[in-house]
Amino acid sequence: MALPSLSIVRRFQLVGLLCIATWILSSVGCKKSETPSTAQPAAAPAQPAANPAQPASAPTQPVTPAAPTGPVPSFSAANKAGLFVAAAKGQSHDQQLIDESDCYNLAQQQTGVSPDTPPPQAPTSADIQAAQSQAADSAPQQKGGRAKGAARGAVGGAVIGGISGNAGTGAAVGAGVGTVRGGRQQRKANAATKEQAAAQGGAQVQQQYQNQKAAYDQQMSTFKRAFSACMDARGYSVK
Repeated sequence: MALPSLSIVRRFQLVGLLCIATWILSSVGCKKSETPSTAQPAAAPAQPAANPAQPASAPTQPVTPAAPTGPVPSFSAANKAGLFVAAAKGQSHDQQLIDESDCYNLAQQQTGVSPDTPPPQAPTSADIQAAQSQAADSAPQQKGGRAKGAARGAVGGAVIGGISGNAGTGAAVGAGVGTVRGGRQQRKANAATKEQAAAQGGAQVQQQYQNQKAAYDQQMSTFKRAFSACMDARGYSVK
């Protein structure tokens, strides 16, 4: 009976040893699996190189105005018309004078207006006085005022004289008084007529000048618009 007992004990011992060996082997395997890898991480990708230097831009060359397209005038047509012109596209001074002359002639043809025409002159004091004197001399004048006054005076005097019993003397006196009165009234009326006519004559001269000046200014404005449109189409600024 002892031998079987010993066999059983040995068996348990063998089983225990086997379990211990198995546990040891398992522990070693786990430790190996938990050991951090010593491999180096992959290198970071290379950074792109800095932007290559841009090639230096070529220096800007100054714009050389084109040669004049025709004979160069000796004066500025724009200044002659009272305008100021500036080249907006780099035109040379000579080319600008040529274009001004061309547009000046073209504007004359289109409008029928010549800036060479002088403006109307304002009337002087002598002109106004002459117009007033001429108008006064041409004013209608009353006549027969003395005779009419004498007749009215004679009638009135006769009535007054008749009351006193001397109608003839009263008529004569009344006629004399009426003559003086009639002449005075006539002169006064004629003087007022002359004064009114003189004022109207002076005002008429001044009004004629204003009308002429307005017409002239309108013509010059039309010419300048035509000239400016032509120069603007050729690349100029006009003021």
